[in-house]
Amino acid sequence: MLKKIKISKMKSLFRKKSLESILEGAKKNTLKKTLGVFDLVFIGIGSIIGTGIFVLTGQAAAEHAGPAIALSFLFSAIICVFAGLAYAELASMVPVSGSAYTYTYAVMGEFIAWLVACGLILEYTVASSTVAAGWSGYLVGILQQGGIVIPEFLTKAPSQLCADGTYCAIINLPAVCVSCFIGLLLFIGTKESVIVNRVLVSVKLVVIFIFILVAVPHIKFENYQEFMPFGWKGVFAGSAAIFFAYLGFDAVATTAEECKNPKRDLPIGLIGSLLICAVIYVVVSLCLTGIVNYKTLGNPQPLAQALRDNGSNIGSALVGTGAIAGMLTVLLVMMYGQSRIFFVISRDGLLPKFFSKIHKKHQTPSYSILVVTIAVAIISGFTPIRTMGDMSSLGTLFAFCLVSVGVLILRYKRPKLERTFKCPFVEIIAPLSIIGCGFLILKLLQDHYKPFLIWFIIGIIFYFFYGYKKSVLAKKTK
Repeated sequence: MLKKIKISKMKSLFRKKSLESILEGAKKNTLKKTLGVFDLVFIGIGSIIGTGIFVLTGQAAAEHAGPAIALSFLFSAIICVFAGLAYAELASMVPVSGSAYTYTYAVMGEFIAWLVACGLILEYTVASSTVAAGWSGYLVGILQQGGIVIPEFLTKAPSQLCADGTYCAIINLPAVCVSCFIGLLLFIGTKESVIVNRVLVSVKLVVIFIFILVAVPHIKFENYQEFMPFGWKGVFAGSAAIFFAYLGFDAVATTAEECKNPKRDLPIGLIGSLLICAVIYVVVSLCLTGIVNYKTLGNPQPLAQALRDNGSNIGSALVGTGAIAGMLTVLLVMMYGQSRIFFVISRDGLLPKFFSKIHKKHQTPSYSILVVTIAVAIISGFTPIRTMGDMSSLGTLFAFCLVSVGVLILRYKRPKLERTFKCPFVEIIAPLSIIGCGFLILKLLQDHYKPFLIWFIIGIIFYFFYGYKKSVLAKKTK
């Protein structure tokens, strides 16, 4: 008898929501549909181009790959495209907010879906905090160049050293302020947030185009002579380091319930934004390592500094402006994506119900947005973030792996389901996505396995004490 009970409990960990019930649930508690395909592509670009291109490009070139950082970007882009094709197929079948969490709930069961949710929370919330802190650094630097100096104790986390070598800092105030500003935008409404995103994405695309135009005449081909100074090992290490630059394209999938035509537009938004950004990253990295020696790029503002070194102060100032706009859009999309994931998890009963309440006037998940805003503001304002970029990458790669597995399972178990977009050569693409993501996970775990394991252990404990009992499926089973 006890053995039967244990087997029953084990099975209940992998209880699944049918695709039909997921779609039906979304209809009952839906969000306002305001997004078209153009908005989705801009959301994808807004989430990808930011800290990666303005900061990580130079640092990864100096420390890992040299001019071959372009190959690192290309390798990471290929892995993302494979995962993106899998995402696009599932998104066209299940046009519901929640991204990878929703897909794995339908295919692999509740416990696996919860683990994916832990990975997505790690991706969005931690990445948002990292970007907010990076935005603060750029803003402080630009203001100082204009003669405006913010006291140092208001621009750093409490445990960070100030210039005099003492722990005088209180709070990273600009990071807290920008987090609250983005939270307010998201609270007011998706349409208003999308308009701001369009403007900021346009600004940073123009700035990047100007950087390329200014940089190309200054390219010195001798800077490419030592193209791969650290060999292929350095190229792959660079791919792991800059994978953070591609985070967020999956945020397009979290917009499903706010799309006018999700089955057609989601695949275009996912793949289109990813391909555009991959081309931009490769071109910018080649220009950057062509105008200066890669060894000089290990600084917080590599693009701006490289232009200054070539006598273009105006171009440098424009790049600084683009970085400010670029990081704002990443922060906007990341916080947007996290609030929608909380919304869907709460609707399934794995988080408290107030996360899925919709504001009567603004038609947004107001409580989810409030919690995300507070979390990002606290982490970015009071925590010195060192390994958070890699932690975010680990969470994302974990989700990518399971999405690719899910596509294969559904092709085998439900071959007749309607698919408005089908991943081409799925028997090859999906396994390559799993292998590529797994390779990068192993690279990152070499340095960060302890915090990664601690985070997931905390998530598992919460699930067994709350989600397992409160889940909508648990209540149906009873």
